Amino acid sequence: MASIQICLALGLLAFLWAELGTQIKSEELQCRLMAKFNLSGYVDAKNHSLVIAGLFPIHSRIIPVDEDILEPVSPLCEGFNFRGFRWMKTMIHTIKEINDRKDILPNHTLGYQIFDSCYTISKAMESSLVFLTGQEEFKPNFRNSTGSTLAAMVGAGGSSLSVAASRILGLYYMPQVGYTSSCSILSDKFQFPSYLRVVPSDKIQSEAMVTLIKHFGWVWVGAIAADDDYGKYGVKTFKEKMESANLCVAFSETIPKVYSNEKMQKAVDAVKTSTAKVIVLYTSDIDLSPFVLEVIHHNITDRTWIASEAWITSALIAKPEYFPYFGGSIGFALPRTVIPGLKEFLYDVHPSKDPNDVLTIEFWQTAFNCTWPNSSVPYNVDHRVNMTGKEDRLYDMSDQLCTGEEKLEDLKNTYLDMSQLRITNNVKQAVYAIAHALDLLSRCQEGQGPFGTNKQCAYIPTFEFWQLMYYMKEIKFKSHEEKWVVLDDNGDLKFGHYDILNWQLSDKGEISFVTVGRYNFRTQMFELIIPTNSTIFWNTESSRRPDSFCTQVCPPGTRKGIRQGQPICCFDCIPCADGYVSEKPGQRECDPCSEDDWSNADKSKCVPKLVEFLAYEEALGFTLVILSIFGALVVLAVTVVYIIHRHTPLVKANDRELSFLIQMSLVITVLSSMLFIGKPSNWTCMARQVTLALGFCLCLSSILGKTISLFFAYRISVSKTRLISMHPVIRKLIVLICVVGEIGVCAAYLVLEPPSMFKNIEIQNVKIIFECNEGSIEFLCSIFGFDVLLALLCFLTTFVARQLPDNYYEGKCITFGMLVFFIVWISFVPAYLSTKGKFKVAVEIFAILASSYGLLGCLFLPKCFIILLRPKRNTDETVGGRVPTVDRSIQLTSASVSSELNNTTVSTVLDE
Repeated sequence: MASIQICLALGLLAFLWAELGTQIKSEELQCRLMAKFNLSGYVDAKNHSLVIAGLFPIHSRIIPVDEDILEPVSPLCEGFNFRGFRWMKTMIHTIKEINDRKDILPNHTLGYQIFDSCYTISKAMESSLVFLTGQEEFKPNFRNSTGSTLAAMVGAGGSSLSVAASRILGLYYMPQVGYTSSCSILSDKFQFPSYLRVVPSDKIQSEAMVTLIKHFGWVWVGAIAADDDYGKYGVKTFKEKMESANLCVAFSETIPKVYSNEKMQKAVDAVKTSTAKVIVLYTSDIDLSPFVLEVIHHNITDRTWIASEAWITSALIAKPEYFPYFGGSIGFALPRTVIPGLKEFLYDVHPSKDPNDVLTIEFWQTAFNCTWPNSSVPYNVDHRVNMTGKEDRLYDMSDQLCTGEEKLEDLKNTYLDMSQLRITNNVKQAVYAIAHALDLLSRCQEGQGPFGTNKQCAYIPTFEFWQLMYYMKEIKFKSHEEKWVVLDDNGDLKFGHYDILNWQLSDKGEISFVTVGRYNFRTQMFELIIPTNSTIFWNTESSRRPDSFCTQVCPPGTRKGIRQGQPICCFDCIPCADGYVSEKPGQRECDPCSEDDWSNADKSKCVPKLVEFLAYEEALGFTLVILSIFGALVVLAVTVVYIIHRHTPLVKANDRELSFLIQMSLVITVLSSMLFIGKPSNWTCMARQVTLALGFCLCLSSILGKTISLFFAYRISVSKTRLISMHPVIRKLIVLICVVGEIGVCAAYLVLEPPSMFKNIEIQNVKIIFECNEGSIEFLCSIFGFDVLLALLCFLTTFVARQLPDNYYEGKCITFGMLVFFIVWISFVPAYLSTKGKFKVAVEIFAILASSYGLLGCLFLPKCFIILLRPKRNTDETVGGRVPTVDRSIQLTSASVSSELNNTTVSTVLDE
């Protein structure tokens, strides 16, 4: 029983195994390609050593696939691109030119395999796969699908296409040379190890755009980019450069690759509503075309467009009917050149040469708007969605048949335009770059090669991709214009330049690309050159260079104030504070004025501060000078009177010499006030206080000598003593001691801490008050404190002696004079402390003059009145104190208590 079960189990296993084998064999027989890629192009690989692949946007888009089809479909293309067709023809022409040369690859010839990328990523991916494996149904033929070995690829005619292709080709390290793909990400050798290009990176173009923007003074710029790698990475780099330059991007929008009314309207609304009048367009001509139609539809004018190299010279955009909207565009273009023999080669095209050449037939039909006989090739087909969101199925196929006699010379399209061979020249350089690398590889001598420890060489056609890449990185050759083409470690151009073009309308009504400048670049070195005599057309109402700002540049006198949460180009203009200025428009901070300057009313310039001091020229100063001189003249007049009447009893009474000293001191004090007038200097600051102090010291010490005599006279009258003698030298010795002591203190003051001129800017910011820094306050208080002490002693002694008999009125005059002196200087203190600037000086001068005039009037005017007007009272009896009975009615206004006797003995005579 057990054996039967084992047999059944073994039989079942054998059956299952047989069935499984049958299914596997059946599946192997059914494995096949379900479809081939719909690729159009040109192949010439027979009898050639190597093949160079090429990808060009001969069409601008693919025909949308029916969404109901669930299987993968390789779509067809539409929108014939004359520009891409010319690029493709240029590659063929260049390969033929190389094959005809004997100095490059003399023992080898090059073929080509070129496909139409249709300017779409899917077609670029399909073409890349076909380059590598072919489309054989049962066995992929790596690198040899055409019958010749694939060496490298030129293309793919757009940054996004090159990125997609390079992600496949880079897996095999297959060299890929770009002729128009400038996206900065392609410089990343980690992601794209085998990609090189003969077009500058967008890092350089973005730097150039920002430099151009700074040159024209624009700070608020919009940015619109294609929704692909070229646009996104280009704008990303551009925004980084703008930020580093402290400039602002007003808005950043994208143009959809597949038409979307919502996204397109968002971009258009950003342009319409923004205050930015300058807008950067980082897109290709094909992607830009729908946006241009939208701009025209919304009638958006008065904008200046900064163009990238991908569309600045495109005939698809540069149409006369677009000029009112895009005229004056300024942008960067690759260098223009002339390619010998290319024009003749481009003219050598005709559908009759190859009935199977569908691209040439479509070119002919599109160019002449006719249908080639017996041809089913469509042209002028447009399946795009229009602005209303509906799909257009436009078949603009003419009923007129092509005769074949049409003349290319009559055409005016991009294909035959030899005036703007810029990217076309890059195609030529890309082919030559591969050819030069292959030439270096073919000239390797065995034992001197770069590979392996044995210094091996690589050989055509058995070399590996990575071996050719070794030579590609060392490319350095001269173009047909004798210009060097050199690549750096990232596969980018080391040096070169952009032409700066401006769209202008020619006399014929066509758009001309006028070169208005140049941008040179070298490793870490950039130079923008726009000659001053360049005539740039600005498409503005005023035909002048436009302004583009979020907030208008702050005028001089203001500074930028940051608006929270907004770009730095949006700000408030805040007036500068007092003492600060902004001389240039748009300053971020106000600059402080120097110590001697102050801001003007507009805060736009520092002007010298007003200088304040009591000047001779002004009314106040002039008045004080007059009063000083008048006071001195009055004192001198009194002195003259005293000198003339020096032998009279009234003059001789109570020490004539002291009277002369008082008069001299009053001249010094009234004239010292003039030292306070005028612009202070160090010497006037030192002289004026010292002169004033010494003048008052001499005056008050001399008065003290007189008052001591009066004091003794009063004591005599009280004590009834007949005679007390005082030698006159004692009084003069008192004056000498006081003056010498004052001189000593003043000398120490001037030596140790002298006064100096001082610019006072603290009281009033708008003024510089020139005044004197008095140095040591202690010394100043000492010298004037001594004068106050003398004045106090004079007052006390005369106050005690005021009760002398009527004919001794000098004591009362001195008492009244000292009262005037104290009243003036006591009133001076609060007035002096409450005033500023030149008025403080004026107050001090008033005090000096008032006190001097007070002493002069109280001490000498009564005596001068008697001497000049009442000479009969100037007698020994009157002055000596003996008045006749008949003359008792005479009232003396001033008298002395002593007279100078012949023996120089001073006596005090009392009336008993």
